[in-house]
Amino acid sequence: MKTAKEIRQNFIEFFEQNGHKFVPSSPVVPLDDPTLLFTNAGMNQFKDIFLGAKVPPQKRAVNSQKCIRVSGKHNDLEEVGKDTYHHTFFEMLGNWSFGDYFKAEAIEWAWKLLTEVWGIDGNLLWATVFGGDTADGVPADTEAEKLWPEKSSIPPERVLRFGRKDNFWEMGDIGPCGPCSEIHIDLGPKACDKKGVAGHICRVNGDCARFIELWNLVFIQYNRDEHGKLHDLPEKHVDTGAGLERVVAVLQNKSSNYDTDLFMPIIDHIAELSGKKYNGQLGNETDNAFRVIADHIRTLTFAITDGATPSNDGRGYVLRRILRRAIRFGLLLDIHEPFLYKLVPTIVDYMGEAFPELAGRAQHAANVIQAEEASFGRTLEQGIRIFDNAVAELQEANQNQLPGEQAFRLYDTYGFPLDLTQLMAEERDLTVDVAGFNELMEQQRARARASQKDISYQADTLAELLPDCDDTQKYHTTTLKAKLLGYVDDNGYITEGAVPPKTEVGLVLDRTCAYAESGGQVGDRGTITVDSKTFTFSDTRGIGSAIAHFGTTDTEDMQVGQEVTITIDPARDDTRRNHTATHLLQSALQQVLGKHAHQEGSLVCADYLRFDFTHPKAMTADELHMVERIVRDHISAAHPVSFTVMPIDEAKKLGAMALFNEKYGDHVRVLAIGADSEDELANAFSREFCGGTHVHNTSEIGGFKIIREESVATGVRRITALTGRALNDMLYQNANQVEQLCTLLKAMPEQLYDRVNSLIEDNKKLKKQLKKGAAADLKTHGQKCLDEAQTINNATVIVSEFPTTSVDAIRGQIDWFRKKAPTCAIVIGSKTEDDKVLLFAAVSDDLIKQGLKAGDIVKQIAPIVGGGGGGRPQMAQAGGKDPAKLDEALTTAQDYIAKTLS
Repeated sequence: MKTAKEIRQNFIEFFEQNGHKFVPSSPVVPLDDPTLLFTNAGMNQFKDIFLGAKVPPQKRAVNSQKCIRVSGKHNDLEEVGKDTYHHTFFEMLGNWSFGDYFKAEAIEWAWKLLTEVWGIDGNLLWATVFGGDTADGVPADTEAEKLWPEKSSIPPERVLRFGRKDNFWEMGDIGPCGPCSEIHIDLGPKACDKKGVAGHICRVNGDCARFIELWNLVFIQYNRDEHGKLHDLPEKHVDTGAGLERVVAVLQNKSSNYDTDLFMPIIDHIAELSGKKYNGQLGNETDNAFRVIADHIRTLTFAITDGATPSNDGRGYVLRRILRRAIRFGLLLDIHEPFLYKLVPTIVDYMGEAFPELAGRAQHAANVIQAEEASFGRTLEQGIRIFDNAVAELQEANQNQLPGEQAFRLYDTYGFPLDLTQLMAEERDLTVDVAGFNELMEQQRARARASQKDISYQADTLAELLPDCDDTQKYHTTTLKAKLLGYVDDNGYITEGAVPPKTEVGLVLDRTCAYAESGGQVGDRGTITVDSKTFTFSDTRGIGSAIAHFGTTDTEDMQVGQEVTITIDPARDDTRRNHTATHLLQSALQQVLGKHAHQEGSLVCADYLRFDFTHPKAMTADELHMVERIVRDHISAAHPVSFTVMPIDEAKKLGAMALFNEKYGDHVRVLAIGADSEDELANAFSREFCGGTHVHNTSEIGGFKIIREESVATGVRRITALTGRALNDMLYQNANQVEQLCTLLKAMPEQLYDRVNSLIEDNKKLKKQLKKGAAADLKTHGQKCLDEAQTINNATVIVSEFPTTSVDAIRGQIDWFRKKAPTCAIVIGSKTEDDKVLLFAAVSDDLIKQGLKAGDIVKQIAPIVGGGGGGRPQMAQAGGKDPAKLDEALTTAQDYIAKTLS
């Protein structure tokens, strides 16, 4: 029996032997497609080729693409676990032709691989083709229909026609599209999971597990215009996709994808952690939980490895929903502590060879998952109790829909995604008021939008209009001459006339030495001059292939078409120091913390550097000092800093580090620290892909000091540090403060620690003495109040103002009163140090039965002092802002108690 690893390799090698180039899977987190939350098909990384925006580097390609389908029309989340073949994460085996071969070759190769290489019985295979669409005026795909019997042993009666829904592929409302031909396998009557369902007939596209789609061959031959009309493409393409999980199940003769070696290692590990047994039954709560967890942990591991992080927005929220869903299914297996993170190494063990990025980021993925599990675990069981109480109330009222308010409370307070609440409700034969939930969610979003400023910049529409700009001189000079081609403002791109004065615009030049914001480094500032006329820019941004310099001018005489001189602000030198320091910092962090400390992002500007990296917990003081020392040692060593442009594959072989979620071209700029030339590149201690500006020698950095280390997301830490002039400014400022302290404390700098420590200890002793004295005073005052207490119908009534003290001290005094006088009503008022009022009321249980309640007393008197509060009948508390009326409030309390008890 072939393993999944062998099956995947069979596919790749078969097409390599037929002239295809292997292309590694793109990340499941799309790097340059804002329209996608996750990569959901093999063609995603080739989208620009199909759109004609990019020339393919090869005519034929093959790969196994990591895919996640959890949103939009491609959303399999709710089906996972209930059947044998739906997954949120899966591998898509695919082969592509970009204007090369077409239907005949695609059909013939698919048939040969399935039947000759993998040995599938051809008598079990069926093919479907597009049956035409009169509305579109597109005829049936008779070409593919004829090719199947010619290129395979499938007889014409097993080549079935279907409509647009099943057999016509479209990238979107407009753009490339075409008919597709699917290959289905008949697994026999026993495989049907719809037996007994009224009206069900087992057939191809019949929605049961007997006939399973194995492979989809898409023939991209049309382009749909903005009016919906189809036109023939000048070049025809092939895009195929076969789900590895389904293929493996067939070849391993398993009735369920979950019984294959793609899932069983995880399921066995879950069984070990839970002490439960997996029996592979559908409709069984325990087995469903095994399948859901096995599926979800694959999605979580690959998504986090590829740069996603659980959060409350976008793809981060989708991940958080999946993770919390898996935790809840863990409860069904009696797992009540974090466990998902323990499954990550199992996934790395059997998939790490095919996807090497897993091993390098496995610890980070496990750390993030563990932290998320711990966080949700603190509210999960409390939320379930809230849900159970709500269900009990519904059952008492004979209702079957959970109100939207309850679902929103579970989401907002306890972190329950709506689909988790719906899942729990479904298990109790209940529904959820989704409309009510959505209305409350929209109200929350509206409040969030109202509190934020819209700072989005509409660059996409400008990118196609702006001309190319040569910015190669940004690495070599800080001033050069250029031609002013136009400017960008609210009206778009203007290519004639004068630059408007006192209005922010973006000047567009034919060449520049300014660095446009990218890779964490801020855009340059500077000036653009013509004779005595000056345009001052405070930001530089890339828009498409152009560079725009955003700023203002006071003159009305700067004209489009003039030759100008651009000069970069000297502060760029500080930015260069900080940027090179981030590379030293990355190297030092990996030395001190381990190789799991990967860069997650950065901000490099003139004033400071900020560096985000993967690490599960706060760094210790010793670790921070070690990192600082390593960076400073590299600065003192005066290492040369050089860069080389080389093919990306060659750079990777040299071990050059890349920012994980960044997309790079075929050639990359590698920055090396510790190497004078390309020949010595392998000897450099730091090698990273980087397009930023840097110092020429580490000694130019001048110094390094970490000023802050903090958390920014689950499993991600942030360091803020200073170098160069900013560091010197801070050191001078600190030196001045030390001098002031020395003068104030009459001590030398080296004596300051001992002197301040001595003052702190003296202060603690004085506070203890004051507290002891205050406690004695409070006890004396309390005894006096008890001695002078009024008695009303055998009840001791104590109403008094107490000296300023702590809340705990007053509560302690009330407890003492209760012990001395079991039947009592107590009201205490006290003025605080910040000129406010505290009110306390306490009533014994026997007086509560007579109608006197502490909460009612507080409601009566709190408004008098400009406050409010409440509490239980036995004990209540309030605050107020008007201490001048405390006496009036206490008198009112005395009268209220007397009236109630009389």
